[in-house]
Amino acid sequence: MLRITTLIENNADDKNKLVNEHGLSLYIEADGKKILFDTGQSGAFVQNAEKLGKDLSEIDCAIISHGHYDHSGGFRKLVGSVPSVPQLIVGKGFFEAKHKYCEDGETSFIGNSFNRQYVEDRQILIKEVEEDIFRITENVMLFHNFRRSNEFEKLNEKFFIDQGGSRLTDDFSDEISLGIVTDKGLVVVVGCSHVGVLNILETIKERTGLPIYAVLGGTHLVDADADRIAKTMAAFRKLGISRVAVSHCTGSEGIAAMRQEFKENFIYNNAGNVFTI
Repeated sequence: MLRITTLIENNADDKNKLVNEHGLSLYIEADGKKILFDTGQSGAFVQNAEKLGKDLSEIDCAIISHGHYDHSGGFRKLVGSVPSVPQLIVGKGFFEAKHKYCEDGETSFIGNSFNRQYVEDRQILIKEVEEDIFRITENVMLFHNFRRSNEFEKLNEKFFIDQGGSRLTDDFSDEISLGIVTDKGLVVVVGCSHVGVLNILETIKERTGLPIYAVLGGTHLVDADADRIAKTMAAFRKLGISRVAVSHCTGSEGIAAMRQEFKENFIYNNAGNVFTI
């Protein structure tokens, strides 16, 4: 059985008993493993996990999809809340200093609140994924090095990496996504899809040859225009995706389009939502 519990997300839970914030954190139970996928912005996911009956001390590993504060910001709180974190899994380049250009012309640091030394000092094993596919178990795998398969999912030039004073547009080469094999097909978990949700999904389909049954997480359609959203929905149909459970950086227009496309198979993945197969 696969169970994915959303510990924290931008939107409040249905009963208004959990903390919500701009960020994402998921507790994944699959193939005999308990996996934390992203840690939100502040660490408030820890208290939500307790309310939801998810014991963070039992996780086999913590995965952070990319080095932005709203996905990695709660890692310090996690470390301080459990006896040990067995392993941190990130994509190669995760520890680069990430920034963005603001509307007022200033810049803002939007990267991690910790560095590699912080993790190593606490004797947490670090796995930096360089491979195209890294298997956690036979049926749970991480994907990296996504192929660009279209012209309309462009990198947002407001995001940049500071390398020794040089500002380089962030290509999000550190981004990783999770795939879980189920009887119904592959369930893909995405953090923010900065490299393009279709680039991610089409790369995964090409590498595995498996049908994609469902997509969960953030699809970063928040800045997308109507044409890109329409092309995304057409590609989802072509891929044969049956269910989506998205929100976070998907944006209101992207959510509306997906709700219309998938109808009863659309899940508004707010805090506290549980996705099961």
